[in-house]
Amino acid sequence: MVKELVRRFDADPDRVEEAIQESLKGTTSESLGAKYDSSVKTFAVDTIIPGTIVNVLGNEIIVDIGYKSEGVIPLEEFQDSDDVEIGQKIEVLLELIEDDTGLMLLSKRKADRQRGWERVIATNKEGDVVTGTVTRKIKGGLLVDIGVPVFLPASQVSIRRTGDVSEFIGREIECKIIKIDESRMNIVVSRRKLIEEQREKARTELLKTLEVGQVRKGVVKNLADFGAFVDLGGIDGLLHITDMSWGRVGHPSEILRIDQEVEVKVLRFDRERNRIALGLKQLTESPWNGIEERYAVGSKHPGTVVNLMPYGAFVKLEEGVEGLVHVSEMSWTKRINHPSEIVEVGDPVEVVVLQINHNKQEISLGIKQTETNPWELVEERYPPGTVIEGQVRTLANYGAFIELEEGIDGLLHVSDMSWTKKVNHPSEVVKVGDTVRSVVLSVDPNKKRVALGLKQLDEDPWKHAIPRRFSVGDCLDGVVTKSTKFGVFVELENELEGLLHISELGPQKVTNPEQVVKVDDKVQVRILKVDPEERKIGLTLITVNGRDPAEVLAEAPPMPEMTDDESAEGEAAGEEGAAAGEVPAEAPAPEAEASASAEEPAPPAEEEDTQSSGS
Repeated sequence: MVKELVRRFDADPDRVEEAIQESLKGTTSESLGAKYDSSVKTFAVDTIIPGTIVNVLGNEIIVDIGYKSEGVIPLEEFQDSDDVEIGQKIEVLLELIEDDTGLMLLSKRKADRQRGWERVIATNKEGDVVTGTVTRKIKGGLLVDIGVPVFLPASQVSIRRTGDVSEFIGREIECKIIKIDESRMNIVVSRRKLIEEQREKARTELLKTLEVGQVRKGVVKNLADFGAFVDLGGIDGLLHITDMSWGRVGHPSEILRIDQEVEVKVLRFDRERNRIALGLKQLTESPWNGIEERYAVGSKHPGTVVNLMPYGAFVKLEEGVEGLVHVSEMSWTKRINHPSEIVEVGDPVEVVVLQINHNKQEISLGIKQTETNPWELVEERYPPGTVIEGQVRTLANYGAFIELEEGIDGLLHVSDMSWTKKVNHPSEVVKVGDTVRSVVLSVDPNKKRVALGLKQLDEDPWKHAIPRRFSVGDCLDGVVTKSTKFGVFVELENELEGLLHISELGPQKVTNPEQVVKVDDKVQVRILKVDPEERKIGLTLITVNGRDPAEVLAEAPPMPEMTDDESAEGEAAGEEGAAAGEVPAEAPAPEAEASASAEEPAPPAEEEDTQSSGS
């Protein structure tokens, strides 16, 4: 005791003696022994010292640690201020021996932390698994209380990237100690490493027992546009969107949510690549079982339009069963370019089953079959010879479509517009919107075609009128209308032409008709042949613009033979062979007695698709 007093009072003998006497007043030998024991305490900064709470003054706790002056601890260092009692024994850490007020600065919090650190170090090592509560978020990660605060980096929170680690605050978690720094009292832990090790162990066990056809429980870990990834316990399987429901699924989120526990069936398992295909809908019976009995071909059923594609509309018949109505099966009479012209998504419709492919799970449906096919009545309503009156709905290169009734059109082909005039385009005779009288020539319900004729309203002039008015040897005046490499066409009267073959342009050989005559030239010709059956008149040239053809030819410069391009107009005129004297572009020179006769070419290929109602 004396030594301690000497140290405290800088070895001043007088002050030491006074202190000794003061300390001995009213003491017994036992109390003297107690004072002596307490005097040997070490009061060094950053050491832990036992103390006793002697008073509470506002937000400060007064603690006696056996020194000449008491110490002070902020009340906030106690987790529960209501539990603070005078006389309570606690451990504190000495931060400062005396402050400006003469009191000692103490910390219970730091003492508790150091004791906790000592306990953690004593009972744990790197690699051990510990349990703690996430207390708060700090830069780079989280603080976890395992008895002392330890650091959990954000990258070690989970095996998958976490959007916001704050969601773990308040949760109790298990972690693995990956680093202990005793000098800095710092511990780093990893939840991810522990999960990976647990998953690897579970994965090894799972792979030993996993088989195709098994039903397993799993947890949805992630959702994508094409499906969901389900954790089966150490390994993920893919639940494709097409295997979630027998019905239509727009996105996996319509069926599942992340962290949801689900039962799934193992559909396929590739052990080498560790890939697992899962199914959810396979846990229930397929609605396609017995489909032929419920939806017999030809039967009529209600449905709902659920999707539109350029080629048709998908109609839901029941949950998991959809059929396709192709655009060609939507209307008997209209040509449908897109199904939205007839139906929209959500529309209730009535359909007829046309065909079922059970293996492909496909049903072909029809909407138009719910109504009577109007083409079945066309032949009855419009027999050949019927005179009809209708509006020109549209024009094509080969003819005009005339509406007989709503949805039913007939084709007035260019070859049936005039007995004598060469019609190259229907616009020469009719216009869209014109009301036209015509005769029904034929009806084909199977091909949905009605052939109409305009010229058939009048008698064919080739039967009587033309043979009576024109005879072989007659001399006539005319105008050149077309030029081809095999000759020129001459208009003899309105809508009547004859052919002046190249061999009949003069006494000498002509290689190009334009050496002698050109379009719009006035010519005098003589008839060589009148053929009512082939509807042709053959001509020979007498004069050109009042001149002798031989004279014109002699003055004409040499010209090459007319090319195909140069004679295109004439060839087009002869393609359909309807008027008079046409010959094909490559036709040879005719015999002298029938120089203008030529074989009529076949109708254009276009005509094969002329009489469809929607053309």
